[in-house]
Amino acid sequence: MSKPPRVISVSTVPPAVLRIEWSTGETMETDIGDWIGRFAILAPLKNKKLFSTAKVGYAGHGVEWTEDIDLGADQLYERCKEQVGELMPVEEFRAWMKRNGLSLSMAAMALGLSRRMVAYYHSGTKPIPKIVRLACAGYDHAREKRAA
Repeated sequence: MSKPPRVISVSTVPPAVLRIEWSTGETMETDIGDWIGRFAILAPLKNKKLFSTAKVGYAGHGVEWTEDIDLGADQLYERCKEQVGELMPVEEFRAWMKRNGLSLSMAAMALGLSRRMVAYYHSGTKPIPKIVRLACAGYDHAREKRAA
């Protein structure tokens, strides 16, 4: 597995968007508002003044605000990719499996993947590529067509 890219620069767009320049040459935005609302450690970032103090963490390995509040480059890069549609959010994958009544083994067979890979995707251990998102949509479409 390759190392995640490093953060080169970061700026903020209220209320909860980070604009990040990556070592890959990409510049992407990610909205972390739901994280701020969900995780107690990030709750102080509801304060606009504090949120605006985001800076590049040590050696570009993340974004930090205080000694206690930071986010890793790996999770931010994955989040950026999800929000631009290049990766499938794990919650969406789990919902697809549930909606279709699929176990890990059944999902693996439906998608032509190994059970182990589906387990990685389901647990959030590995990022879910766009091609899997498209395969899930294709499965749904085919299922709807058969039902009609």
